[in-house]
Amino acid sequence: MALTLAGCGIRATEVPTDFGPAPSRVPCALTGPDLGTQSSRGILVQVFLVCSSQLAPVDRTVRIEAGPAETDRVRAAQALLDELSASPSDAEKQANYSTTAPKGLTVAGPRRTDPGDALRLSTAPADLTPYALAQIICTFSDSEAASDDGTVTLGGPGGDPSRRYECTEAVRTRPGTETPPSTRVHGT
Repeated sequence: MALTLAGCGIRATEVPTDFGPAPSRVPCALTGPDLGTQSSRGILVQVFLVCSSQLAPVDRTVRIEAGPAETDRVRAAQALLDELSASPSDAEKQANYSTTAPKGLTVAGPRRTDPGDALRLSTAPADLTPYALAQIICTFSDSEAASDDGTVTLGGPGGDPSRRYECTEAVRTRPGTETPPSTRVHGT
């Protein structure tokens, strides 16, 4: 076996290595503007889709309906969730993008016992797949849905306390195996 490996320029090693996911021959990049997901009206946002077992940002245009200022974060979060759960466009599919965010997922504002920046999902974060949770956290972290420090405070429909999550480089590169860092938070 060593002779075979030497013949192709790869040296055998006794040391276990972890260089992340195997490279893919499919580029995770759109070749041009995707007219199916962009329009002249709306706000340009980034959502994180799955490509080659990693999260990759994709530009989308969303419309957020007007309403009371105190619900801006919730409306922005719902618009982002709707984009995440929508099937990728034909161009995104050709570029090997997919999504694991469940359809019909909704978001509400904080409960009386939550911190003011908390968002409550209709499915508990712990019940989401690791990829779906990572997609949501990373998409929210750089949007109006995030806290001032870029973290995202999420809870579910039950009485469980909300948790503050962070989108790290490890979460973006290994969303199926790297659990998003989180801390339990207490309300006001």
